[in-house]
Amino acid sequence: MPNSHRKAKARHPAKKTVSKKRHKPQRPFYKSSDFVSGVPKANGAVGKRFMSWVCSPDNQCYPAENTPFTENLYWRIFRIMAEFIEGFEFLSKLHNEVTFFGSARASKNSRYYKAAEELGGMCAKAGLTVITGGGPGLMEAGNKGAYNGGGESIGLDIELPTEQRRNDYVTRAIGFHYFFTRKVMLSASAQAYVFFPGGFGTLDEATEMVALIQTGKTPREVPCIFYGKAFWKPFFDWVNKTLFEENGFVGKDDLKLIRIVDTAKEAFDIIKQTRERIL
Repeated sequence: MPNSHRKAKARHPAKKTVSKKRHKPQRPFYKSSDFVSGVPKANGAVGKRFMSWVCSPDNQCYPAENTPFTENLYWRIFRIMAEFIEGFEFLSKLHNEVTFFGSARASKNSRYYKAAEELGGMCAKAGLTVITGGGPGLMEAGNKGAYNGGGESIGLDIELPTEQRRNDYVTRAIGFHYFFTRKVMLSASAQAYVFFPGGFGTLDEATEMVALIQTGKTPREVPCIFYGKAFWKPFFDWVNKTLFEENGFVGKDDLKLIRIVDTAKEAFDIIKQTRERIL
């Protein structure tokens, strides 16, 4: 080919065919480990690093704060489901359970502590399983009595960030993140409930257990035993006068659900007449 033709071809190269590519739609979310906000601070330093950015359809992106995935609503639902599944599986291996409720703040020198310990020992020697919230105070007393009596001493304790909540007399235990799942397990399979003196938590547990029996969700054969006449009688008097007599908010038969005793023997005489509940 003559050189003149080659030069002409070099001066007029063939046009390339450009294919039109369809742009993919912008993803609404993306993560980047090395993307740094370009918003300067007052001293000229670059702003904080964001791991997640939210982008609008017009390609405007805004930083999104990261939250722990365990705080996500859907994750919490799965965590609640897991606690129920693990809790019922744990309870299914137990037999002849009696649940003790009471204050975590009670002193070891308290007469209620000594009574809970005595009743725990009586239950253990009779082949009953003692269940408590697994913590200190009157829960510890019940576990201690069962442990020293050679019986099953169960703790269904709660996870708290700053305190050790499991006492030293528990032979088997399971921990819960949520108070309400733990409360279901404390009540689910027990053939008797014993309420020693306590604060808001004990009052919440006591009134809910009575309400479950009142409404037929828990068999009426399961007794609610309130230990300590001096402590519980003002509560019963209020229920009788204010709820029943003055307002009719509870029925006459409902008053029979509250059984107040003043000795471990009285409580045990009621417990030994109960039968095992099957989940």
